[in-house]
Amino acid sequence: MTPQQFRKHAHQLVDWMADYYETVENFPVKSQVQPKDIYSLLPDSPPVEAEPFETVFADFKRDILKGITHWQHPSFFAYFPANSSLPSVLAEMLTATLGAQCMSWETSPAAAELEERMMNWLKQMMGLPDHFVGVIQDTASTATLASLLTAREKFSDGGINQRGFANEKFTVYCSTETHSSLEKAIKIAGFGKENLRKIAVDDQFAMQPSALEQAIREDLEKGYQPLCVTATVGTTSSTAVDPLFAIGEICQKYHLWFHVDAAFAGTAALLPEMRPYFRGLELADTYVFNPHKWMFTNFDCSAYFVKDKAALLRTFEILPEYLKTKADAQVNNYRDWGVPLGRRFRALKLWFVIRTFGVSGLQDRIREHVRLAHSLAEKMKAAKDYEILAPVPFSLICFRYKPAHLQDLTKLNELNARLLENINKTGQAYLTHTKLKDVYAIRLVIAQTYVSQKQVDAVWELIQEEVLKL
Repeated sequence: MTPQQFRKHAHQLVDWMADYYETVENFPVKSQVQPKDIYSLLPDSPPVEAEPFETVFADFKRDILKGITHWQHPSFFAYFPANSSLPSVLAEMLTATLGAQCMSWETSPAAAELEERMMNWLKQMMGLPDHFVGVIQDTASTATLASLLTAREKFSDGGINQRGFANEKFTVYCSTETHSSLEKAIKIAGFGKENLRKIAVDDQFAMQPSALEQAIREDLEKGYQPLCVTATVGTTSSTAVDPLFAIGEICQKYHLWFHVDAAFAGTAALLPEMRPYFRGLELADTYVFNPHKWMFTNFDCSAYFVKDKAALLRTFEILPEYLKTKADAQVNNYRDWGVPLGRRFRALKLWFVIRTFGVSGLQDRIREHVRLAHSLAEKMKAAKDYEILAPVPFSLICFRYKPAHLQDLTKLNELNARLLENINKTGQAYLTHTKLKDVYAIRLVIAQTYVSQKQVDAVWELIQEEVLKL
């Protein structure tokens, strides 16, 4: 493809992209294809000769789009969002064009210095502790792994990196509602699943500090070495908020590492009225939230903050001769701040989003999402035969249909599973589920970038219509 051909096709794609955002509501939110439908449309072998771009793009529109679940549809109420926005898309286009590998300052000074500034902007915007320093990771899963590895090396004085595990009997603590990425990180970091302690939660699905302290004491009596506690602001199932201050005090009392995961809900700290949920964050050793979830920045962009920069660098820093530069002592080489060597220019899209929306624009949109969720939750509470199953601190509602005549838990769970399936089959909205203490809960997240009262009213009407068909 020549630059002239690229220019022609790029204009065509941008026009299509703009049309897509204008007409995305014409697509079913959740793809309606069956397993292997798309696979069967694709040729068994790659083409030997070059094909015209027009043919490739036509096949994309005909075959690929039907297998896409439209995460940018304003009636996407499933999981947590992987949000985008038009300024973020434009920044991604520039990132792809530049094709920079931003592993060090030397390989693109602007990428490193913009990242440093963006992390400081986020600290200011969200009232985060001054002692935090930040880096952009790809996901919260990677950030959690980085935190565990740093804790491991700090408490072993770098010994495990040097010689591997010897006789360490580290234990790690989380609640029963903590995201599954912690369990994966435990396995990768070599601690072993048997050394992960899942602490009971209260009736609001938040970790119980008394149960945490009891578990720590029991492990100490058995000769284990308690290492780390992970707390969550906004758990995946229900957006429960663990009591950070109480947990942080326990960590200080027993000299444990303290990691806080606010992957989705961290963006809520843009709102001063939401910051009480983050009380105690100043006691954390590490903290992560994802602008790619609720701050309208394309996946992937995960903001990871650490108290002890030196401990992070000691864990990950490797300096072969071919990576040494004269500027190393004066700059941040972010390849040493996490697992991967190669890094994308993620700070650019964050810069575009923050400047294009402005802090007040971001606050207005987040505040509206919270208002929409609280308003819908109140409607559900007032309606007959609906039950809210968890608090609604942010913009996730966990609910179920519970007709008065039906009390059997198994039958209620089956009924709500059928309701969810029927809602998603319509293509008009997409919701997902979880289980809260064995109760099947339908999750409805109001956080898509361009969602409005119109889509929220429509999904509530759709839910009630599908209930009548059960």
